Amino acid sequence: MSAGAGATLVVELLTEELPPNALRKLSEAFGNALIDRLREDRLAPAGEKPIVYATPRRLAVSIKHVLSEAPDQEVIERLMPRAQAEDGSGKPSAALRGRLKKLGRPQLAEAYPDAWDGLDHLYTQSDGKVDCVWLRSMAKGSTLMPALEGALDEAINALPIPKVMNYARGGYYNDVKFVRPAHGLLALHGDVVVPVRALGLDAGRTTSGHRFLSRPDIVLQNADAYEPTLEAQGKVLPSFEKRRDKILAELRQAAAGARLIMPDPLLDEVTALVEWPKVYTGGFDPAFLAVPRECLILTMQQNQKYFALEGTDGLLQNRFLLVSNIDLLDAEAIIHGNERVLRARLADAKFFYDQDRKVSLESRVPGLAHIVYHNKLGNQLERVARLRELARGIAAEIGADPAAADQAALLAKADLVTEMVGEFPELQGTMGRYYALHDGETTAVADAIAQHYLPRFAGDAIPQAPIARAVALADKLEALSGLFGVGGQPTGDKDPFGLRRAAIGVLRILIEAKLPVDLRRLIDLAQAAFAGAPGVRDASSDVEAFIHDRLRVYLREEGYTANQVEAVMSPPPLRVDLVPERLAAVRSFIALPEAAALASANKRIVNILKKSGADAAPAVDRSLFADGAERDLFAEVQKLLPVVHGHVDRGEYTEALRALASARASVDRFFDDVLVMAEDPALRANRLALLRGLAEAMNQVADISKLAV
Repeated sequence: MSAGAGATLVVELLTEELPPNALRKLSEAFGNALIDRLREDRLAPAGEKPIVYATPRRLAVSIKHVLSEAPDQEVIERLMPRAQAEDGSGKPSAALRGRLKKLGRPQLAEAYPDAWDGLDHLYTQSDGKVDCVWLRSMAKGSTLMPALEGALDEAINALPIPKVMNYARGGYYNDVKFVRPAHGLLALHGDVVVPVRALGLDAGRTTSGHRFLSRPDIVLQNADAYEPTLEAQGKVLPSFEKRRDKILAELRQAAAGARLIMPDPLLDEVTALVEWPKVYTGGFDPAFLAVPRECLILTMQQNQKYFALEGTDGLLQNRFLLVSNIDLLDAEAIIHGNERVLRARLADAKFFYDQDRKVSLESRVPGLAHIVYHNKLGNQLERVARLRELARGIAAEIGADPAAADQAALLAKADLVTEMVGEFPELQGTMGRYYALHDGETTAVADAIAQHYLPRFAGDAIPQAPIARAVALADKLEALSGLFGVGGQPTGDKDPFGLRRAAIGVLRILIEAKLPVDLRRLIDLAQAAFAGAPGVRDASSDVEAFIHDRLRVYLREEGYTANQVEAVMSPPPLRVDLVPERLAAVRSFIALPEAAALASANKRIVNILKKSGADAAPAVDRSLFADGAERDLFAEVQKLLPVVHGHVDRGEYTEALRALASARASVDRFFDDVLVMAEDPALRANRLALLRGLAEAMNQVADISKLAV
């Protein structure tokens, strides 16, 4: 195939082993950057999508219908207003001559205004405001080689590389920078090599196959042969997605009816580690199943990249699945080798588990004095003392057992000094639960130890029992109050202590568990736990504002509009458990035909009271009513107030807002017929008092003025 118009372009970088957790992102960024630049140069069609490839030792992209040379393009440039381009006699001015000289077309000035020089053409036309002089020219289309070389440099420099390496290429100095040392560059357009250079490499038509199953060099005849040749001759599946699908299909087949314990990050990581995947089944001694399943699963996944299996009975099986980079007829050596490695890992886990249980969890608590929590907030033992005080107070507020909450808080961090958590920090809380049960603690206390970190991420479960919720709230509120108190609050996009996550955790527990507790009261309890702590200022108001800001974000992510959120956040609520019901009522209210008019009227009332509310009378004096509209509105308010109060007291927020619909006619008539800011001070004060009562009736559930468009 010739390298004429519309041929396939393949570009490949051969490297040393790329970081598996970044491979997918690197390949997508590489492909998108290349095609974006080629589209800009009009060498790739606008609708064409790149096919990206990624294996442990290569990043590649294939783009169809790439041109060897882009067509010339008409360029129209506004030079200057005609009044500036001409002198008094209609000849080209010095300004126009200077501009044309800068553009390399001074000859066009000589024949102005009818200048025509091949493809260059001057003409006058309005820009919509004034007549201007324009230059029409034809720009030469880009050619593939320089455009691709520039695109490669840009793509390489823009890659989201987790850590850049410096290495030497043909010299003694580490003058090349990339994610891993690159050893080969392939660039084929159709059957022609594009002679580009990148990372100190000259492009060719040679690629490399599987490290063990293929010869080192594979020569490609044309770009379209890239993927099929690598598969057939190189024993490489270059497509990340195809490898992932193959691994997934083989894992499911090998599971033989068992449930695969298969987190997506593990599947992606394994896909990034192999070029020619094959799934094999191994086993281990059933005696290891006496170790907590979380330890076994984490050992298999984290240390060995194996997939654990669970039976239909929900119990962990003593089988595992491994993904090899070699497909052999006799895989016994591979399987047995992996079983030996896993046996050693599981033996370590069993040793840690057995050793940890020789000492009670409570006896480990003093050891927390040797673990720094924060250089301004002391060690973990000091933190535990604050958590105990706070957990007791919160338990009393939410109806949990304060004594049990105190015991759970005492033990919550004790597993940090165990061997198992030292090896696997991810098991914090989980191992504390196992050790607490072994020590004879109640299930409620043990569960609270495990669940006090929840929720750890978006979509994670919240603690299920009252004691666990008390300790979880204590853990998060202590962090918020303490770290805000020593200046550790988030700034910009930086949140090193995870305080945004802690605030969302507090909100989710209060809202999803429907805990009828005052947020300010919880924050005050947290602040009280730091009483006497040197250097910790009272940051209660800052913490409250921060949590309310996170509530706004949380509600927007739940699908509510900014106006709906502000309606229930004005003023910021202290009972956040009631917010979802209030928002549902607001949504229902918006659907009413009277909603828009009432929201606009309420906005008007709020603005009037904001400016003149201090002048309102203490109470409405009916003898001062000068118009029937005032009497009608007063009667409506007197009727509405007990109705709305009753609905709100019973938590019937939708009914409370719907009751407002009946007031629309009276409100409209009042504003049509009555001048609120009357010259008579007594009338004005009385009418302001009437509006204040109306605002009270209308805004008990939400500030509906925020709904006005």
